[in-house]
Amino acid sequence: MPRPSRNVDALLLKAGRELFPQTGAAAMTVRKVAERAGVNLGMFHYHFGNKDEFVRRLLQQLYDEMFANLELAASAVPAVDALRAALCVLGRFARDHASLLRRLLVDALSGEPQAGAFLRANVHRHLGVIRGLIEDGQREGVLKAMAPAQALALLAGSVAAPLLVAASLSERGLARREVAARFAKDVATDAAIAERADCALAGLAAAPARPARTRRR
Repeated sequence: MPRPSRNVDALLLKAGRELFPQTGAAAMTVRKVAERAGVNLGMFHYHFGNKDEFVRRLLQQLYDEMFANLELAASAVPAVDALRAALCVLGRFARDHASLLRRLLVDALSGEPQAGAFLRANVHRHLGVIRGLIEDGQREGVLKAMAPAQALALLAGSVAAPLLVAASLSERGLARREVAARFAKDVATDAAIAERADCALAGLAAAPARPARTRRR
């Protein structure tokens, strides 16, 4: 019997990405995903077996796509250029998937097992890349000597946090619509993300060496 088209699993994963911000892992059902994708339940079970495997593959596929771009950015030289490029990759990822990422964090903090397992398996990967680039920049003398975790926190707060705030303002009605739209426009463009990365890196830059003072006779 011929194997069903691989387009079916792609349609199901796309539907899952669209549903996850509203349902999270716990409330996502096989039926909801199949209906959203226009696929019958039998095809869902053929490709994924069960909901847990589907959610695992959904989240892992999304993360692995980002991580491949992150590794490419991190290969640049010198280290500070690689760090800037990597921060922009993470910033764009946070912007493009802000609703999904926020829901994932809520699920994990509430004890949802799949969300927690996914974060435990993956968060250390991209944080490790950024920490390594910070340490490279410190060894090269272009970034100030400080705890890498402190530098990482500063970078994350500058580049990614405003994007999650912008999504919350818009989706949760926490500000007037025009205010939320303006805020999102100002912080969510590629240029805005790059500008914040530049500002954050400037704050981490090592102070220039002072010229030696000559003694007066």
